[in-house]
Amino acid sequence: MTIDKYRAMDQKALEQEKLALLREQFNLRMQKATKQLTALGQLKVVRRNIARINTIITEKMGDAHGE
Repeated sequence: MTIDKYRAMDQKALEQEKLALLREQFNLRMQKATKQLTALGQLKVVRRNIARINTIITEKMGDAHGE
């Protein structure tokens, strides 16, 4: 997903998306450990999307506190 789509989400949707991505990351790591992962770049994409969501959550928390 793009950063704009993440920014359009509310806090609850971001948390749900983050949880889904964390599960996907875990599954990809298990596939990598058992040599079943064929698309190694997918792990990088998921990790970066998690970081994007964490950034958006932090930005929204800052906005909520009046910064």
